[in-house]
Amino acid sequence: MSVLVNKGTRLLVQGITGREGLFHAAQLWNYGTKIVAGTRPGKGGEWVLEGKVPIFDTVHAAVEATGANCTLIFVPATAAADAMLEASDAGIPLIVCIAEGIPVQDMMQVGRYLGQKGTRLIGPNCPGVLTPGEANVGIIPGHIAIPGDIGIVSRSGTLTYEVLYALKQQGKGTSTCVGIGGDPVNGTSFMDVLGLFEDDAGTEKVVLIGEIGGSDEERAAEFISNRMTKPVVAFIAGQTAPPGKRMGHAGAIIEGGSGLASDKIAALEAAGVSVARHPEEIAALLH
Repeated sequence: MSVLVNKGTRLLVQGITGREGLFHAAQLWNYGTKIVAGTRPGKGGEWVLEGKVPIFDTVHAAVEATGANCTLIFVPATAAADAMLEASDAGIPLIVCIAEGIPVQDMMQVGRYLGQKGTRLIGPNCPGVLTPGEANVGIIPGHIAIPGDIGIVSRSGTLTYEVLYALKQQGKGTSTCVGIGGDPVNGTSFMDVLGLFEDDAGTEKVVLIGEIGGSDEERAAEFISNRMTKPVVAFIAGQTAPPGKRMGHAGAIIEGGSGLASDKIAALEAAGVSVARHPEEIAALLH
């Protein structure tokens, strides 16, 4: 089983003719993801990936012609907000936005609009979603994970890769891995993904990878305490980060005494979550 993406995912890639878009589209295609279209204004009628994927000028035209039900956004930060709005207007139910550096005010406006339309957004500034053996929508290397029953939700891309590979080395597989992104304003929260894993018959255990900044992990701890029946293992990055210094992601910053790793760890442990002190401990705690 899986959440969000699977063999039925029909992927559209916005910005497919750019360097990053075309490179990653080729990786996803080789993995077996069903890419049905790409978009780039002015390039409609052309084809990419050895003539296998058509390009359209607009998302609406691509959806109408191919039945795309998910989009992956590889456009510059300055155009990403408009790309998300266009995808939502075209009726695509799932948007995965890789772009980073999108202004917070733009994301606040996009978030309100997508919420009104009922569109789910993963990201921005995220590695995407991987369901091993079924579909890869993002930049997570497909070869580092195998199918299994462990759901993963993470704010950190690099740590996600490390954990996926460590689990694979011990023969442990993943149902779906969701990188929600580390920006101050994103589309899908820890609680959203935890709820999906709780309802997924193929997910037996969950790994949550958080980091300093904000209070999402504390809210996730409350959700786990009140709603989750499946065991959860967590890791919080940035345990030695100094206050006021951003660590990696735009949202990974301790401000005004809030966002401390210690507070997040305490909240998770109080909810019955096993918290790893180092990423390599996660696999052992899953036992």
